[in-house]
Amino acid sequence: MPHHVFGIRHHGPGSARSLLQALTVLQPDCILVEGPPEADGILTLAAQAQMQPPVALLIYAPDEPQRAVYYPFAAFSPEWQAIQYALTQQVAVRFMDLPSSHHFARDKTAEAAAAGKAAAEAERATEAEAEAASMLPADSPDAPADPAVLVRQDPLALLAEAAGYADSERWWEHMVEERRDSGELFAAILEAMTALREEVDGHYPRDAGEQEREQLREAYMRSCIRQAGKDGFSTIAVVCGAWHAPALQSLPAAKTDNARLKGLPGLKTTATWVPWTHERLSNASGYGAGVDAPGWYAHLWESASPASSSSPEEPVGSHLASRWLTRVAHTFRVQGMDISSAHVIEAVRLAETLAAMRQRPLPGLAEMNESVQSVMLFGDGTLMQLLQRQLLTGEVLGRVPDETPRTPLQQDLAREQKRLRLKPSASDTDLILDLRKPGDLERSQLLRRLAMLDIPWGQGGGNARGKGTFKESWRLLWQPEFAIRLIEAGFWGNTLETAAGQRLAKQAQVTTSLEQLADMAHAALYANLPEAVDLLMQRLQFEAAISSDILHLMQAMPGLARLLRYGDVRRTSLAQVGQVVSGMVTRICIGLPNACSALNEEAAEAMFGHIQAVQDAIRLLAEDDFSLQWTQALQTLLDQGGLHTLLAGRCCRLLLQAGVLDEAESARRFGLALSTANEPVQAAGWVDGFLRDSGQLLVYDETLWNLIDQWISQLNADTFQQLLPVLRRTFATFTAPERRRMGERVRQGQAALPTTSLPVAVDETRAAAVLPLLGQILGLEVADAA
Repeated sequence: MPHHVFGIRHHGPGSARSLLQALTVLQPDCILVEGPPEADGILTLAAQAQMQPPVALLIYAPDEPQRAVYYPFAAFSPEWQAIQYALTQQVAVRFMDLPSSHHFARDKTAEAAAAGKAAAEAERATEAEAEAASMLPADSPDAPADPAVLVRQDPLALLAEAAGYADSERWWEHMVEERRDSGELFAAILEAMTALREEVDGHYPRDAGEQEREQLREAYMRSCIRQAGKDGFSTIAVVCGAWHAPALQSLPAAKTDNARLKGLPGLKTTATWVPWTHERLSNASGYGAGVDAPGWYAHLWESASPASSSSPEEPVGSHLASRWLTRVAHTFRVQGMDISSAHVIEAVRLAETLAAMRQRPLPGLAEMNESVQSVMLFGDGTLMQLLQRQLLTGEVLGRVPDETPRTPLQQDLAREQKRLRLKPSASDTDLILDLRKPGDLERSQLLRRLAMLDIPWGQGGGNARGKGTFKESWRLLWQPEFAIRLIEAGFWGNTLETAAGQRLAKQAQVTTSLEQLADMAHAALYANLPEAVDLLMQRLQFEAAISSDILHLMQAMPGLARLLRYGDVRRTSLAQVGQVVSGMVTRICIGLPNACSALNEEAAEAMFGHIQAVQDAIRLLAEDDFSLQWTQALQTLLDQGGLHTLLAGRCCRLLLQAGVLDEAESARRFGLALSTANEPVQAAGWVDGFLRDSGQLLVYDETLWNLIDQWISQLNADTFQQLLPVLRRTFATFTAPERRRMGERVRQGQAALPTTSLPVAVDETRAAAVLPLLGQILGLEVADAA
């Protein structure tokens, strides 16, 4: 049973090109690819036209969706090209790695054992041991790493160092990925990996768990090769990671591998295809088999294609530098930089010259970057960051066929995306929604429902620029991991509406915070989840009735008041909101005096904001019953002994504004607050509470002006300097015209407000004609002038 092992690098364009050439020469009748056998049943989907890499195989445990693993593929991945070759040539193709079901079960067992061990050690630990442990010096983050650990993490670094390279990434690229001839490449890789494994296993042994995991994987791979031979295949191509190639070249007795694999635990698993991105293929994403620049690798693959040559005589890849640097120039131009064709020409010449000096057949990424920095950026390396995401990584999102196995929730999302014309993208996309349009309103609801399921496809959702509330601004960015979150969210329901509503309802049942419940109610209203709204309104009424936390009620009040007064463009039903607001107003008014007792400066400042917010909400609602309850609560609060002077001043100001106190009574209380019997700091707090954001009152009320003028005049220099920050903060809330008018009055001294001796002529007939319209605007009844 002859089998041929091809050791490749995952996501290597040079490996993929050489592998295709080798397969064309070999003409195998079976191809075994390193990957999850659970996905054998959906391999044929890779041949469909709708399948556009990058994509990934997702293997997960249906009963525990958080146990999942991705196997990504790009167009330049050797495994992907091997699969495409097999499906195109109608050659049998199978995956041959250890099934994920065994990995999941082993991980679950190890987690349970670790948790039990930790619990046992925690019980045995004494306070003395804990104290002794806390006195041990912590490991310094700058301490040098163990060389053995570094070698085990990156064995190729030994070969790169021997060849004079600073890192294994550059060495592999130069030796494999960027070469134009395949020749005896795979034989050379096999020889190098054999020597490397002997060196690592002999001098840098791995821990027992890692060693066992690798032995299990390779034993299963060998068993798959044997099974392919038993199935009658005569020419078997084995495509695996280069590290595993020596272990698969010769097959030991089957009984050894069978004994190792016998009795492995397993969990039920499911496989599907999901879209992937180049960003998730990069090392920066944390992917263990990632590459530094997926966008560059994609360019290498495209440039190596015969279709990239303009004529049959033209060497493949001859335009590698010119086409890449043209794309670089375009990226810079989009960013507003002035890059000419001359820049591109000179950069190409420099890159090719650098490659020749380094005895390389074609420029690599290092030569490209150096030429860009020197010619286009005039040596400024910081601007190279502009290329990272758009070009070096690449903003590419793959697609999968409609026939791909999906959960009901995934199917519902796909239908909604298609119906609402919201296409997932791997790049940031700004979206402005006009909520007066049914389609945009449904798009907003879709994004909000996904956010409730921890799938933040859209960020933002606030009002777009302008005075209206009918426009929302969103920024969309689809992440591949949303696929597994959708699977997990399937626990809550089979449609987005059901799942979001059920999850929100569950959260509402265990939440006692009024502020959180109010936020959930807003979210449910905006996402159009009527059943969740019903439950949340019940929870709000219940918690408001039993809660003693008035602050939370006051925080929730303004938003609900705006919703009740104006409604919203989402056509929300407001009957339940009105019931909740009515109960909240009563609870706030009853509990406000107790909530304002014995407050320090910080708490009083916070309460000041809450009182003003509720005042604005009550005024917005324009309900006589609410206004009466609120003014009675403020009157009780004003007469309450020990009230912080900041709040006392604000209550007096609001009662004056509501007409409950007349000007004479307000002036009397103002005078008492500024009397010499009170500490200057307390008097300043009263002034701040009364006058903050009310400069017009001080400008045109002669009595208040004189009271403050007399109070300031009697302060000594030290006290005045002590109170100056408080007074400055108060006066800073006045508008510039108000402060300018006050300055003019101070300059005039005690002169009376200017008056005019000219008679004011009023045409009463014309004025009466305006009264009906004015009354309609103000909501007042105007008697007929006739």
